[in-house]
Amino acid sequence: MHFPPSSAVHPDTLKDTVAAALGDRAKRIDVKLGEVTVIVTAQNYLEACRTLKDTEGCKFEQLIDLCGVDYSEYRAGEWDGPRYAVVTHLLSVSLNQRIRVRVFCPDDDLPVVDSVTPLWNSANWFEREAFDLFGIVFEGHADLRRILTDYGFIGHPFRKDFPVSGHVEMRYDPERQRVIYQPVTIEPREITPRIIREEKYGGFAE
Repeated sequence: MHFPPSSAVHPDTLKDTVAAALGDRAKRIDVKLGEVTVIVTAQNYLEACRTLKDTEGCKFEQLIDLCGVDYSEYRAGEWDGPRYAVVTHLLSVSLNQRIRVRVFCPDDDLPVVDSVTPLWNSANWFEREAFDLFGIVFEGHADLRRILTDYGFIGHPFRKDFPVSGHVEMRYDPERQRVIYQPVTIEPREITPRIIREEKYGGFAE
């Protein structure tokens, strides 16, 4: 399919178009640094995305990125909203415009939102990655399983409370002739710089 070239839509114009299309399904729409971000509730997420894909003036035919976010340490821990969010970046090739959609998971203990794979096939691996790294469950995904970590991996490594050294490690056991899992044997240590700048001497000293 060939689309005629078009100039980029002004962010304020796009904001008004999206506001009209979504109505009360848009919880909030912001324009910052020339980019439009719409926040929707988990209940309205799938239908809002369908509207953004199909409505004239929107026509976001492509999902170009999707990721999870853990806000638990946002602004030095001052954040008091829901912990997990899913951020989706959409592109309209035909209208030369982009938009960011943010949806917060209503439950911090079991973060769940709808899958948008029925709308955009490209969401498949992105949602699997967000599930793997953040533990966000995408309801309706046909094959939601880990994609980056091992099948026996414990936890979700992009969560802010996940330990830097992890929980378990794996190695090949020559006696059992297979890979085994065991508790992490690396002990945490404090790293101290070997070189300390001595301003009063105008140089460096070890």
